[in-house]
Amino acid sequence: MKALITAGGKGTRLRPITNTHNKHLIPIANKPMISYAIEAVAEAGIREIGIVINPDTGSELQRALGGGEAWGVKLSYVMQEAPLGLAHVVRVARDFIGNEPFVFYLGDNVIVGGVQRFIEQFTESGDQCRLVLARVRDPERFGVPELRDGRIVGVVEKPAQPKSDFAVTGIYLYDRHIFEAVDAIAPSARGELEISDAHQYLIDHGYKVGYSEITGWWKDTGKPEDLLEANRLVLDRICEQPEGFRPGQVDGQSDIAGKVILEPGATITGSQIRGPVIIGARTVIENSYVGPFTAIGPDCMIRNSEVEYSIVLDRCRIIDADIRIERSLLGREAEIIRCKTKPMTQKFIVGDQSRIELT
Repeated sequence: MKALITAGGKGTRLRPITNTHNKHLIPIANKPMISYAIEAVAEAGIREIGIVINPDTGSELQRALGGGEAWGVKLSYVMQEAPLGLAHVVRVARDFIGNEPFVFYLGDNVIVGGVQRFIEQFTESGDQCRLVLARVRDPERFGVPELRDGRIVGVVEKPAQPKSDFAVTGIYLYDRHIFEAVDAIAPSARGELEISDAHQYLIDHGYKVGYSEITGWWKDTGKPEDLLEANRLVLDRICEQPEGFRPGQVDGQSDIAGKVILEPGATITGSQIRGPVIIGARTVIENSYVGPFTAIGPDCMIRNSEVEYSIVLDRCRIIDADIRIERSLLGREAEIIRCKTKPMTQKFIVGDQSRIELT
């Protein structure tokens, strides 16, 4: 069995960060988002993984991920020249997949528990297609299955009146018949080859389409609030470093409680840290408070400030921020600094599609 992982989306809902960086390299708990997908399929014993890239950011991904040695897998790169839909992704990956069954995993999805049991259920069932489902409060945002007698009898993309409270998540399992489906369907009204249409084709032509349900949590990290929630869920599961074995340095005036990971060279001085928190390599935190569910990247400086439930990417500076920063996503090299000269104005350099909330 092989795996196919998408990494070619534009990430428009995460701009301006994705204006300069591939969405799938945004860190969750200080690891690139896509690494969770690679880890999941590697843990299931899959060794050949295709990463779907686009012409704009493909080289960035290749530099970051390399050949897969870090995960003990072989990574191949599949180019999708234009964003023509998920069924089109499957179509352009035909040469990589061949006739083998495969896991199709959207690289911006994060789940707990991996994919091993879904693969086992797919293999044992004899299905030609198996969809992984999750119960959601807003199924109209997703592809929604219609279920009958333990089978999927229909799939509709973003329906106005959903026929179930399940969403089709970004994890699919297929045999070779999926290529027949993606070749047969026509583009939708938005000009894309919809994966839901491919699933409906399989159903209509008598192929077995089964499903598995995610019983833990699953997050599609397409929006900033979803990214922060995924960060919270991942941090909630980290293991605390043993006392006295932190590679960073903590002075006697600091107070650290809860699950806290300090990466090599991190320095904590006169500060309070309340886990779960991860603090990146060489980051300096002075006279500050870092609250739960915060991930701070490498080479940051936080001084006389408070941060909680946030993702702070590498090389950020937060200096003398007298109001707590919360539920925030700060891109690389961002600066939040209190003005110390008159006139005491608020001064911003704000990129396209940024968002600032003032109190």
